[in-house]
Amino acid sequence: MMSRTEQQGTSVTDQTPSPSPSGRTPAGPSPSGPTATGPTPSGTVFILHGFGGLPIMSRPMARMLRRAGFDARELGYDSWGLTLEGICDRLLPRLSRLQSDAPVHFVGHSMGGLVARALIHLQRPANLGHVVMLGTPNAGSEIADFVMQWPVLTPILGKAAPALITRRQPTVDDLLGKVDYSVGIVAGDKPMMAQGLARLLPGPNDGKVSVTSTRLREAADHIVLPLSHSQLPYNPLAHAQVRHFLRHGHFKREPATEN
Repeated sequence: MMSRTEQQGTSVTDQTPSPSPSGRTPAGPSPSGPTATGPTPSGTVFILHGFGGLPIMSRPMARMLRRAGFDARELGYDSWGLTLEGICDRLLPRLSRLQSDAPVHFVGHSMGGLVARALIHLQRPANLGHVVMLGTPNAGSEIADFVMQWPVLTPILGKAAPALITRRQPTVDDLLGKVDYSVGIVAGDKPMMAQGLARLLPGPNDGKVSVTSTRLREAADHIVLPLSHSQLPYNPLAHAQVRHFLRHGHFKREPATEN
């Protein structure tokens, strides 16, 4: 199992203490820690890695977005040891510190897209911009279902399992909330090992999540790229589509290597 030690540097990690028993940390500037002022022309983008990831894995995406004029922030969270609600309790105070009139966007890879949905549901930014999901299992993953069928394998998913399976409890769906904001979804259909776990997935898939599972009826746009699940946060094709959606609210239909 990958270590959950968070990287230091420009990343925003989940070291915020758990909220008091009275409830979640309220919105508003935090009295401690850095406070962001001075909006950038294109707004702030919070980047969320996937299950088992570290914030440093979001660094290539963050660098690309900074070059494009965005204020990119890498959010780290304990995807194995915390429930989806627990993750939000740790991250919400970080979002509250942002003081800016510019749009606030989210980019989430895999489970990171689910975390973004929950964060927006619990504490929606007044100036919410666009949300981009990369290989996010909005309808769950059959691979997670397979893992949960075998007691010896169930520890692999930790406390993330309820959010990753296809038959979620109503409490999880309620936490994800209604999608009534601008969402663009990037799916992959080229698994690295087509004969591996990808065989558990119905139809085209990226090796971990099916194209069908990434879809949301309320999404503003959806595009499929010839990439695997692990390539989605790093590949220039995906980067160009993320950049284009954050700027325009839709994807670029011709070959997207630059916009």
